[in-house]
Amino acid sequence: MTGLSELKLGERPNGRTALTADWVLGHADGGHRLIRKGEVVMEGGKILFVGQRFDGEVARRIDMGPSLISPGLIDLDALSDLDTTILGVDHHPAWAKGRVWPRSYVERGPYEMYTPEELAFQKRYAFAQLLLNGITTAAPIASLFYREWGETAAEFTAAADAAGELGLRVFLSPAYRSGGMVLEAPDRMVPVFDEERGLQGLADAVAFIEAQDGRFDGLVRGMLAPDRVETCTETLLRRTDDAARDLGCKFRLHMAQGTMELDVVQHLHGKTAPGWLAGMGLLSDRVIAPHATVATADDLKLYVENDVSIIHCPLVPARGRGSVLRSFRSVREMGINIAMGTDTTPPDMLLNLLVGLIAARMAEDGPEGATSADMWDAATLGGAKALGRSDLGRLAAGLPADIAVFGLDDPIMTPAIDPITTLVAGGSGKVTRAVFVDGRLSMRDGQVAGMDMVAAQAQAQTQFDGLVAKYPERSWDHPPLSDLFPPSYPLLKDTVT
Repeated sequence: MTGLSELKLGERPNGRTALTADWVLGHADGGHRLIRKGEVVMEGGKILFVGQRFDGEVARRIDMGPSLISPGLIDLDALSDLDTTILGVDHHPAWAKGRVWPRSYVERGPYEMYTPEELAFQKRYAFAQLLLNGITTAAPIASLFYREWGETAAEFTAAADAAGELGLRVFLSPAYRSGGMVLEAPDRMVPVFDEERGLQGLADAVAFIEAQDGRFDGLVRGMLAPDRVETCTETLLRRTDDAARDLGCKFRLHMAQGTMELDVVQHLHGKTAPGWLAGMGLLSDRVIAPHATVATADDLKLYVENDVSIIHCPLVPARGRGSVLRSFRSVREMGINIAMGTDTTPPDMLLNLLVGLIAARMAEDGPEGATSADMWDAATLGGAKALGRSDLGRLAAGLPADIAVFGLDDPIMTPAIDPITTLVAGGSGKVTRAVFVDGRLSMRDGQVAGMDMVAAQAQAQTQFDGLVAKYPERSWDHPPLSDLFPPSYPLLKDTVT
């Protein structure tokens, strides 16, 4: 029996490799199926066998013991920066805390608050964090609050390089927008638009996809990423839809996610965001829509009629605004496909599944809101369906070897029962023991291929602290940092004389 430590991190093992564990989550009859004392055999980038015992020759067997061998998790709103929403957990209101550009900052000229090297680093670090949490497929999302306008092809070329080198499957292109919200007075925000800038961002994203799609043996694929719906014009969205059709890719558009969006879109277009897009004929199975937390019944019907998938990111709205998807159960029963996203720090999908389970049951005032298996389906099969990739999100012979191994012997999660219930109720990606992407060992016991995580964590903190120090420049009335983000408790005064 070979140990996992004998495999070379960052490479595919030579020859057939069998992973055994107390539990395997296979796939049969259209759904996931648990296998006791199961085995997954892979060769190169493909799965050869999923079952209880492979009768053929293998180069090695690796016993993962009390673990679950699962399809890798799919994160379609995957944190890919050093997330600034953590600053808003206990600091309100958002308009006063640098979450919206004040007019004074706009008139001075917005600028990039990170260097190109820092932008490249944050993507690499974020991708490593995703792997640490058992995520094998990701569609990156980052904040534009601290950007000059949109994202750049250069930083996403670096992101594609990072994904290929670390071993993460990604669907991506630089985000673009035609407008943004500007703070004119306390609690009074107005949209401002520069459509040509948005159209240039779309052109850059299309060129990026044409140049990058298919790199690293297909790990890098394109997805268009217009920013929030209230920052897009009709022309930009129509051309985005045309481009997605021509490129054969999806486009992700954040909508039905908050009251500010509702108010702005209603003011500009006289409809909800899904209603506005439907009226233009732009809702289709090409659209993947986070978050649907303020979607009306009519909005959801439009999603059903047009095969729109939603991305459920339960942690960020519950923690920030106290809002939840209303409800997970009813959305599923309507026939809307639900994928999952992390969206915020920590980029922990298991934690999101736990929050999602709790929120679903609170919305229904009972356990019928969702099961642990429902949440796991969303993080695997739902994500694959949203992407139009039936080869992802499941373990079966002939499919890509995208595998996550989760330990079930963590003292915090003991006693363990059913593996899926144990992992969802335990709610922490810290139990992720190994990740294989396309057959390559990308993460093992907290080590990520090509990353010194200790040094990277220190660099990430230093970089984030530098960004936060600039917040007074882009906050209303430019208060000192100590007023913007005071400590949770008063600091003890120095009484030494």
